[in-house]
Amino acid sequence: MTDQCNGSMVCVPFYDSGESSVSAPIHRLTVEDLLPTVESVVSAETDMIANMANIAALLFEALPDINWAGFYLWKEDQLVLGPFQGRLACTRIPLGKGVCGTVAQQKTTLVVPDVHAFPGHIACDAASASEIVIPVLKNSALVGVLDIDSPIKDRFQDADRILLEKIVSALEKTLTA
Repeated sequence: MTDQCNGSMVCVPFYDSGESSVSAPIHRLTVEDLLPTVESVVSAETDMIANMANIAALLFEALPDINWAGFYLWKEDQLVLGPFQGRLACTRIPLGKGVCGTVAQQKTTLVVPDVHAFPGHIACDAASASEIVIPVLKNSALVGVLDIDSPIKDRFQDADRILLEKIVSALEKTLTA
């Protein structure tokens, strides 16, 4: 499967040694491979929705102990559900409401170790226990947010924040006028 991609694609997962997909070992994307893979994928594509969809898929595959990864897009003074991986999600989030709405309002990353202790938390999935949300900006204007949930309290650490902000930065570089 590794040779089936053209130059503008990254195939994940991939199979080794020319074996069929039935017997070949699958090499899963690792956290260490995540940033270079995202950078490769988004550099070959200019469509924001396509890039967000691929980023959500890569995050959902590579990050351990998460139950949702995706984007909300800023439209008509609210956040509207965009590309994601995971269970059904809230479709619209008002500015300043919940973790995503707060990040949209403040335009700064927020790590929430215990979502049940966050004032005004919007429980789209009752299984979520912690969350990290990163704003997506273009020329300081809000485009949307990247939202990642985990069923484990205190799942997201500083290293996660740094990695995810770099991933969002790679996406922001592809945003056109």
